[in-house]
Amino acid sequence: MIDINLIRENSELVKENIRKKFQEEKVGLVDEVYEYDKTYREYKQKIDSLRAKRNSLSSQIGELMRNGKKAEAEKVKKEVVSINDEIDTLEISEENLEHEIKSRMMVIPNIIDDSVPIGKDDSENVENEKFGEPFVPNYEIPYHADIMESFNGWDKESAGRTSGNGFYYLIEDIARLHSALLSYARDFMINKGFAYCIPPFMIRSDVVNGVMSFSEMDAMMYKIEGEDLYLIGTSEHSMIGRFKDQIIKEDSLPITMTSYSPCFRKEVGAHGIEERGIYRVHQFEKQEMIVLCKKEEAMDWYNKMWKWTVELFRSLDIPVRTLECCSGDLADLKVKSCDVEAWSPRQQKYFEVGSCSLLGDAQARRLGIRTKGENGTYFVNTLNNTVLASSRAIIALLENNYQEDGSVLIPKVLQPYMGNIEKLIPKNK
Repeated sequence: MIDINLIRENSELVKENIRKKFQEEKVGLVDEVYEYDKTYREYKQKIDSLRAKRNSLSSQIGELMRNGKKAEAEKVKKEVVSINDEIDTLEISEENLEHEIKSRMMVIPNIIDDSVPIGKDDSENVENEKFGEPFVPNYEIPYHADIMESFNGWDKESAGRTSGNGFYYLIEDIARLHSALLSYARDFMINKGFAYCIPPFMIRSDVVNGVMSFSEMDAMMYKIEGEDLYLIGTSEHSMIGRFKDQIIKEDSLPITMTSYSPCFRKEVGAHGIEERGIYRVHQFEKQEMIVLCKKEEAMDWYNKMWKWTVELFRSLDIPVRTLECCSGDLADLKVKSCDVEAWSPRQQKYFEVGSCSLLGDAQARRLGIRTKGENGTYFVNTLNNTVLASSRAIIALLENNYQEDGSVLIPKVLQPYMGNIEKLIPKNK
């Protein structure tokens, strides 16, 4: 949610930003907010004036009664009652106006950074930089589900019976590889100075509304029936929510955290659930990084964060690239975002394994997360970035370390987490 002062003082900037995101249907909301806000402030000023008048009259009543002027006191009392009735009526209107303003402000997109490329959708995202040399061996690399099957490493059929499509069992070496990747990612971020945290895996609706847009919520979140609770789609949700309605000491910024969680996603929309593999599923696990900082430090943190994801994947012998998200592909709360994509030698193209986002003060404004320093109180900036998402990291590792004999090499950095095993040997061929 943007600062309403932007609409009061520079509504054309807000409109132009909406057009850059190709959301022409929202442009009219800016003028609506402007008019509602103008009326709201007029009502508020009138209410304040009436309250001051009421207080003045109320003080007169006691004095009139003490002086034996009962009739005049009764007349003033009636005037006070009339003012109270008028205030009550105006407060109802004020509350309704506040609702109208907030409902529109919640869907007006955040102001994007000047560096964001302008484009309608993800097809117009821009490649930034490649890290590592993409390699295609002279032998065939099987589909990742078949590689896992060769190790007796997964069971989707049984998961279909217990849970439905989009779920899976990981077994033996593949299950161990899954845990090793997450443990390595955890320690990787701890070594970068981030505080490790395991958050709640369910959050209330007011936190959901604070961390994401309505369209994202509908497409992603599972609601617990009969309760005001949602399963998180990423630990960022509950990690940012941890600071809801808090005033953070400025000298404690930046706050840097890395969090583990399972992630639950409906995956509603054009992409849908993958039928065979684990690329797009309802449940996976993730290591995340989250930063709360001052506005002037936010871009530096953004660049540090995506570079750490690149560094982690390169340490696993996986070539990656970064892709700058264009304006039309940015979620409404985001100021700037890039994807980290891993090389798939089987498909001979890159696929997304992580996303780094700068959200300005949008989440903090929605959740009331502020900091207090010498120059007063203000909203913090928030950032989040995927360190490693388990299912896609497994795919990238299996494909890029697959050998002609069907074995999979374990990168050196991962071997201590795998009992010092150097390679996985298939059990089924």
